Amino acid sequence: MNIYTKKSPIKKLKKISAEGWIENARPGNDGGIGNTLEDLLGIEENNLPIPNAAEWELKTQRFKTSSLTILFHFEPSPRAMKFVPSILLPNFGWTHQRAGEKYPYNERSFRMTIHGNSRSDRGFGVQIDNKERKVLISWDSKQVDSRHSEWLEQVKLNIGLGEINPQPYWGFDDLEHKAGTKLLNAFYVQASVKKDKETKKEFYHYSKVLMLQKFSFQGFLKQLKMGNILIDFDARTGHNHGTKFRLRQNFLPELYEKVTEII
Repeated sequence: MNIYTKKSPIKKLKKISAEGWIENARPGNDGGIGNTLEDLLGIEENNLPIPNAAEWELKTQRFKTSSLTILFHFEPSPRAMKFVPSILLPNFGWTHQRAGEKYPYNERSFRMTIHGNSRSDRGFGVQIDNKERKVLISWDSKQVDSRHSEWLEQVKLNIGLGEINPQPYWGFDDLEHKAGTKLLNAFYVQASVKKDKETKKEFYHYSKVLMLQKFSFQGFLKQLKMGNILIDFDARTGHNHGTKFRLRQNFLPELYEKVTEII
């Protein structure tokens, strides 16, 4: 493994970019862009070995993708209540689309994406309470789309039509620690992609590099409020796949205090 100084990744990334199109070193792997760049840099698992420096990560993404980037998994508080499988799923869930086929007939689902810019069609959204220093999950029965009227009646029977009580939340301090640990200083590398029609081989051109420093929690909250950071729930009766915070394309630099364009 190569050992880097603070400046040597910049020099190496510029050299890689100047090489132009580079063949995917890990064909058949969805993470080909990142894996190929890791091989070129001689590193493992996105971590840049820079002695006596703050931790640095390598983050890669292809241009013109609608894919969301997973930032981290984090269940809401009070975590001892196991809020998603114990409260949200049984009271606000609905019949799983494969109930009676792949899963038992009574299998329920609670899968949705929410953020702070608008409500989902089932009335869920994100509230940012600066006074209480909490990011809250909120539900408003009046915001439920009419096509979910039968589901709304069932929720009324289960738990009533008022706000969730208590509201599940993430405390600012816990969330800042979690995000700050995961969103380290980073080199953010974007690549163009092309595929050879005859050989079907994929090639990358690493043509944009930003150096991102000092994670900004206020920037994180701002993007959550604007709808560029989303919270995903993915639970069913048999298994909770976890609650994920995900980010829209091109907004990673908004989460840092200092952004330096390298290429």
